[in-house]
Amino acid sequence: MSIVMQIKPLVVKALKELYNFDIEEADLTINTTKPEFEGDYTIVLFSFIKSLKRSPEQIGKELGDHLTSQHATIFHAYNVIKGFLNLVISNDYWINFLRTNFLATQFGVKPSNGITVIVEYSSPNTNKPLHLGHLRNNFLGWSVAEILKSNGYEVFKTCVVNDRGIHICKSMIAWQFFANGQTPESTNTKGDHFVGNYYVKFDQEYKQQVNDLLAKGLGKEEAEREAPIMKATQQMLLDWEAGKPEVIALWKKMNQWVYEGFDVTYQTIGSDFDKTYYESDTYIKGKKFVEEGLNKKVFFKKEDGSTWIDLTEDGLDEKLVLRKDGTSVYITQDLGLADEKYKDFQYKESIYIVGDEQNYHMKVLKLILKKLEKPYADGIYHLSYGMVDLPTGRMKSREGTVVDADDLVDEMVGIAAKHTEELGKVAGFTEAELQDLYDTIGLGALKFFLLRVDPKKRIVFNPEESIDFHGFTGPFVQYSHARIKSILRKEKAEPTYKLQSTGLLAAERELIILLEQYPTILEQAAQEHNPSVIAIYIFTVAKTYNTFYAEHSVMNAESADKKQLRLQLSEMTANIIASAMHLLGIKVPERM
Repeated sequence: MSIVMQIKPLVVKALKELYNFDIEEADLTINTTKPEFEGDYTIVLFSFIKSLKRSPEQIGKELGDHLTSQHATIFHAYNVIKGFLNLVISNDYWINFLRTNFLATQFGVKPSNGITVIVEYSSPNTNKPLHLGHLRNNFLGWSVAEILKSNGYEVFKTCVVNDRGIHICKSMIAWQFFANGQTPESTNTKGDHFVGNYYVKFDQEYKQQVNDLLAKGLGKEEAEREAPIMKATQQMLLDWEAGKPEVIALWKKMNQWVYEGFDVTYQTIGSDFDKTYYESDTYIKGKKFVEEGLNKKVFFKKEDGSTWIDLTEDGLDEKLVLRKDGTSVYITQDLGLADEKYKDFQYKESIYIVGDEQNYHMKVLKLILKKLEKPYADGIYHLSYGMVDLPTGRMKSREGTVVDADDLVDEMVGIAAKHTEELGKVAGFTEAELQDLYDTIGLGALKFFLLRVDPKKRIVFNPEESIDFHGFTGPFVQYSHARIKSILRKEKAEPTYKLQSTGLLAAERELIILLEQYPTILEQAAQEHNPSVIAIYIFTVAKTYNTFYAEHSVMNAESADKKQLRLQLSEMTANIIASAMHLLGIKVPERM
């Protein structure tokens, strides 16, 4: 139990004994004390000043006297600043906490709470390889899932593959027109890259055909509609939905090329899924929702035969749910998928890791499910995240200006190798060990950079900045872990060593207090679905340890007691760094 959770019932009890005043623990506000004041934790007194009819100074003094006299093993001293009671936790408490927990590799991890949560992420299209934007999505999804697991939830990671639709047909048509039978094998190209090249080729040819029609005097909209390659693509979509054998065969072949490419990327970046869904299956189930919605008068048909829902009374607008030709739109398959996931997992919450350009779509999805009275509608949660830009601007898949995920990972590993070799710390490593180290640092830098920012914010990604060994980066935290492990290889802390007689210096105390907060950080990250909470915390831990280490020797401490205390501090710091970085999907090396 965290120190704050221990303080709250003691304060509730004290207020009852002192003033016969009842208050719920949830109504107490206890914060870490601001650095400019003496103390560790601060009780905010304003909420009960009026009820007690006393000044904040009087309440603070009486409450402080009571806590320090009745619970001296926890509270050493106090001071009152206006409406704030600042409590100083005793050194004995912190020393006992350290001795009890320094070896606990599962510190902060909660037992099962029996609640099932689904985290859906990645959601690639089978017309292009994964790119930088997909990486933020994958890293967020994987990390949120692991954070929820650490808080006791039963979590299932799912992925829906967008394997049908007009965009898929664009790659297929371009391959038919321009490939001359080439394959990934014949061109020695990774399958997802191979198919993605034809998606780009489609866009190039389409633009050329539109320009040709414009030159012949057609208007822009008519030219875009009448371009032969677009008409062929639209016909292919109809043929696919009709189950035309040769179209289905081509679709399966090209999708398989892409899946093989995806698998390589997922293995490299550490993404995994408990179940993968396919839009080609779920869109059919979604069509049943359209029938249900029509029967319930939730949906309506327009004169052209298309099906819609009117959400104007909900502050939105009319939304298409089925085209006039009977083909599905994204919302159709998402309705089917939500139902399918609920049948499979009976979830309490279903988290969608989806970019903020889909905020409106996700609102509509949840609203439709509510209007259809689905029992899982309230559990739909959209974790909306900002796009990833480059210093040169925004990426566009169809124009081939995206940063390919595979290329970026390779670049990061190369930068890691360059920086590590420049630091001259690679002596004694075999070639295999070096490659593993470069992979660990490069991928760790990439993940940390994309996760250290609140998901709602956009990111401008700079590879060189992300791998700085001295900044707010993954490699800085990894290096701190390796440094601690180097110390612990020389001597291990003794779990039975007596530390009661040892006083705490300011740097030691600051680090212990920070380590004790880890379970609270895990709770906050889970509640907010926000890995950046952990990234910021663990960077602070690494920075605080390095400050402590620069000021105070571990191996040459002033006494045997001090040496053991600092070894225990080092052990617990290393364990928490490893635990927190794992929740971000980042490995920590034993040496660097």
